[in-house]
Formats: sequence, structure tokens, C-alpha cells
Amino acid sequence: MTIRKANKEDSAAIANHLLLAMEDIVCEFIGRKDPSKAKEFLIHFIHQEQNQYSYQNCFVAEANNQIIAAVNIYNGSQLRQLRRPISQYIKSQFMTDFNPEDETQSGEYYIDSLGVNPNQQGKGVGATMLRYLINYYVTEKGQTIGLLVDEENPKAKKLYLKLGFKSVGRKILVGKHMDHLQLKPESKRV
Repeated sequence: MTIRKANKEDSAAIANHLLLAMEDIVCEFIGRKDPSKAKEFLIHFIHQEQNQYSYQNCFVAEANNQIIAAVNIYNGSQLRQLRRPISQYIKSQFMTDFNPEDETQSGEYYIDSLGVNPNQQGKGVGATMLRYLINYYVTEKGQTIGLLVDEENPKAKKLYLKLGFKSVGRKILVGKHMDHLQLKPESKRV
């Protein structure tokens, strides 16, 4: 398995993988319970630059020349700037008010979404991608990384804690109760 920065050509594959983790949230954002519209929405933004979901903020894992996982991560201090084009698009194209809670903030690189192909789940792909991000951001760059995990997903939370993340609080995102976890340079343990 190879992990690399994503490129524009990866947009459709990235959307497929990220939707595994966030389809319900995207549907909530656009005000439609329509998986095909959610996919179109994500591909639109992943393919572009300078937004929250841009390929510029993604890494992919490949095996046998196929993308088997994708992760979206960006500097939390840039959330509002990166979200602006998304907000404008949702308001103009879907005629819905877009005003979600801030899921991140300054002081962390935020893992927005991580999705692993269902036929690759349980094989350590997600953990390998997380270790890659920990090495890249925490070890090499000395940055804190953070994420939100649904309180109703104890299996994922267990993995994050095992990798060294610590709980730093709780947040609500589109009605879901989430634990906010971070891994800081001084607490790195992989």
C-alpha cells in the first residue's frame, strides 16, 4: 500500500471514500437525502482548489493501482476561509441556509473525514493512514492533529485512543454529539 498526496484526477475516488464517512453530513448540508447529489457536491469541491474538501487537502492510499482509502485534512485556522466557497454554493444551488458549527479551530490540523473501501476494512488500512498523518504532521512538522468521533462509534474512538489521541472536549456537528480528540507532538505514541 502506498499513501500519497491526492491530485485532481483522484476526485471521484476521493468522493466515494469520503462519503463512506460523511454521506449523512453532506446530505444535511445540502438539505437533501440524495446520495447521488451528495456525491456530485463532493466531486465538485474535491476537484477545485482552495476549499475545505479540495484534493489539495487530501491524501489517498493505493493498492494494486486502485485507491482504497482517502482522508481529508486541513489547517483548522483556515476553516472559515476554506468553508466560504462551500457556503456560497449551498446557498445559491440548494437554496438552504448553511451555518454548521465550527468543527475545528486554530492550533490543530483537522482530520475532517477518513473513508476506507468496505472490502479493505478491518485490514489496518485506516490505522496505517492515521500513522502516516501522525508521522507527517506531528513528528515531522511538530503540529497537533485533531478529529471528531461520533459518540456512537466506540470502535473508532478506541482506535484513535490506541494511536495516542486524547479527548479534549465535546462538540455538536449537525445534531450529532461528537468527542473532540487531539494528538499533540509531546503526547505522540504510535
